Amino acid sequence: MSLACGIVGLPNVGKSTIFNAITAAGAESANYPFCTIEPNIGVVDVPDANLELIKGFIPTERIIPAALKIVDIAGLVAGASQGEGLGNKFLGNIKECDAILHVVRCFESGDIIHVSGSVDPQRDIEVIELELGLADLDTVARALDRAAKKARAQDKDAMFEKDVLERAKAWLESGKQLRNHAWTPQEAAVLYPLFLITMKPVLFVANVADSDLDGQSPLVDKVRAHAAATGAEVVALSGAIEGEIMALEPADRAAFLADMGLTEPGLHRLIRSAYHLLGLQVYYTAGPKEIRAWTIHKGDSAPKAAGVIHTDFEKGFIRAEIYSVDELVQYKNEAAIKAAGKMRSEGREYVMRPNDVCHFLIGK
Repeated sequence: MSLACGIVGLPNVGKSTIFNAITAAGAESANYPFCTIEPNIGVVDVPDANLELIKGFIPTERIIPAALKIVDIAGLVAGASQGEGLGNKFLGNIKECDAILHVVRCFESGDIIHVSGSVDPQRDIEVIELELGLADLDTVARALDRAAKKARAQDKDAMFEKDVLERAKAWLESGKQLRNHAWTPQEAAVLYPLFLITMKPVLFVANVADSDLDGQSPLVDKVRAHAAATGAEVVALSGAIEGEIMALEPADRAAFLADMGLTEPGLHRLIRSAYHLLGLQVYYTAGPKEIRAWTIHKGDSAPKAAGVIHTDFEKGFIRAEIYSVDELVQYKNEAAIKAAGKMRSEGREYVMRPNDVCHFLIGK
């Protein structure tokens, strides 16, 4: 399952610094606008303590965590939807992502230029959201023209599509994001094929000073207030500090974190939050060859989960033998789990739960 989060924001807010720290991919990061020309792409592991926990009871040759694609997109500016800065090309890159990580600068620094001359999170958020909304408005207006022509023939589907697009156009013209409207599944089915940017879920990333690692400054409060008003979430971290942490050898990171009063890198919180933003969860398979976290959508059935391993597994699914990570910790091994009657046999209607460990029986 290949899903991507696109990192957006004004130039010089720390997008590429955070991307570098997340992916260790070495994207160019400099103190001038538009240093990101082509989008940088990295695939990152989703931090998951369960994998090592399972390995403590089931020896294995390798561990394979879940992964998430991160795309660092060029800094947007006012007028991007009309071609300003790097323009529509990079709005197109956002359309291809499944969710948005909106980086907002929440620190003062005379050494780092702000494209607007001052730090104001609310203003910066509004600039980006306006440009994304204008890009969607253009897409919706063109789709509405097509639907209106079809609707003249009194085609019911076209008339419904026209009605939905008219309401979407009005919503965008009022300055609102499409994700903040309660669309029915049928209405959303009209909009999703357009890859509208403001339909995508958003996680605000408050890039804070190293003196505000808990994100308690008034600048971060502004981001939280906006997120609360628009149904989004916020993660606060210092891109500069996260870069220092990731540059250390793994053995030295724990001591550095302890010195900073942290229990884990902020990037771990960011990656997990982005993963859940997409409505994802994992289940596990475990054996002597590998222990692996498999990505599924929340609410997926056991056959659909099996299909993530191989498409034929969904078709040939017979049943799944399932226990939880907590039961493995309690009983120490699968034999003891079975002896205690805790190994569950689940059929096609079973909805996967967090922390499930599975063995699938597949017919030919």
